[in-house]
Amino acid sequence: MAAGFDEVEPDMEHRLTTFEGGAAPRGIASGAFPASDLGEDMTAGFSGQVSDDHDVAHAAGGLLTEAWARIAARMKSEVGEVEYRTWLQQIVLGPVDGDEVTLLLPTRFLRDWVRSQYGDRLSTLWNQEIPALRRVELQVMRPGDRPAVATTEQAAPIVPGRRVVDVPEAPAPVVERVQDARSDLVAPLDPRFTFDSFVVGKPNEFAYACARRVAEKPSSPGFNPLFLYGGVGLGKTHLMHAIGSELTREGRVSVAYMSAEKFMYRFIGAIRSQSTIEFKEQLRSVDVLMIDDLQFLIGKDNTQEEFFHTFNALVDAGRQIVVSADKSPSDLSGLEDRLRTRLGCGMVADIHATTFELRISILEAKATASGVPVPAKVLEFLAHKITTNVRELEGALNRLIAHANLFGRPVTLEATQEVLHDILKAHDRRVTIEEIQRKVSEHWNIRLTDMSSARRARAVARPRQVAMYLAKQLTSRSLPEIGRKFGNRDHTTVMHAVQRVTELMERDTAFAEDVELLRRMLES
Repeated sequence: MAAGFDEVEPDMEHRLTTFEGGAAPRGIASGAFPASDLGEDMTAGFSGQVSDDHDVAHAAGGLLTEAWARIAARMKSEVGEVEYRTWLQQIVLGPVDGDEVTLLLPTRFLRDWVRSQYGDRLSTLWNQEIPALRRVELQVMRPGDRPAVATTEQAAPIVPGRRVVDVPEAPAPVVERVQDARSDLVAPLDPRFTFDSFVVGKPNEFAYACARRVAEKPSSPGFNPLFLYGGVGLGKTHLMHAIGSELTREGRVSVAYMSAEKFMYRFIGAIRSQSTIEFKEQLRSVDVLMIDDLQFLIGKDNTQEEFFHTFNALVDAGRQIVVSADKSPSDLSGLEDRLRTRLGCGMVADIHATTFELRISILEAKATASGVPVPAKVLEFLAHKITTNVRELEGALNRLIAHANLFGRPVTLEATQEVLHDILKAHDRRVTIEEIQRKVSEHWNIRLTDMSSARRARAVARPRQVAMYLAKQLTSRSLPEIGRKFGNRDHTTVMHAVQRVTELMERDTAFAEDVELLRRMLES
């Protein structure tokens, strides 16, 4: 078998061992095959530019190299910088045989993943570049081996009729060869998610402190594993990326980050390709393993079993594990008891729902970083309207800023309501004026009918004003619409109620806490 391959398909093996003298070709020899053997698609455009078969062969090699550079750039554009760097950057252009081009990868795992996820697209792009190439073969190359650059001195004779072209590596996607199996699992860490960009408040300060401790001293007693839990969009993934970025910044340790879903799919892929041993070695060779959204493994017994053994192997070896989920270990009822017990034996840190103050801080930091002036009343409006998901909150502000930049218009409250009407409408469905009236009536122990009655006693009027205030803050209803829900009152009455409640909240801490409690109850 040809040196440089640790496994090849039978046809490839035959192809590499049936040349004269039993040696695979290392390059393109002068006169090794006639120009006609390259085919019209391979030699088109070279007439008048080359003088003999030797030049045609080298020109064909250049054509392939340029084609591969364009394909690599196209793939990078389509899948994005992070995904390209993780999976595709390590591909090296190999030999061409007839209508088939070979691409070389450093490990079987990477080869199998690229084949399943990008194989069809690579074939399509190659065929678009060079119609004569209809198939793409993905093969494994041993670490450290590289295809030889074609030279006439190194070339071995080629059997007549064979169209084999060995070309140098394409210049565009040239990268360092993977040195060990761990590189397959190095995470696409988002450079935006750092500790510096994480806005800290009471709901997340404990989780933040735990994450910083792990980043500074991995495998510290009491912090292994670190289990982060909380609702969607509250910052769990941000903290995990921040830990990974901090640890890998100076190359101190190797980090593998993946979602629980990807863990499962890679495990299944390893079983199907009979490479479970390599899969285990890859995971267990890292210094820090981070698994996001562990709740995905609920009900998937075989994957839980593999994760449990991986967990034990790493912890027993003094390696750090960081896990996130939407619930605490004790509440993940679909996980095996032994796994829940192990997950809870280290540090468990929850991230609570954001407060109004924290949402304001997040928006202020985001707005400042953008360089676009955003009025405080717009930030307050967004912080009141979008309360459950920080990602959605930041996404809404991003859309406002983009709208301002694209159309050269200032950010105003009116523009905010227009640009974000779909988001605001979706959140409006979550809280209705009727719900607000019912919750406020229960809180102050008054009758629901008092919300629309003409009674002016303070015990009734004050809760009614609070309900109007919350209706203005938590729904996108207009002032006249809110007034109609409160016994057909005029919109000026609603304005007065909002102003009065705002003033009272500034002066009376207990009253402000009551109103904030009602808000949280309605938003939860």
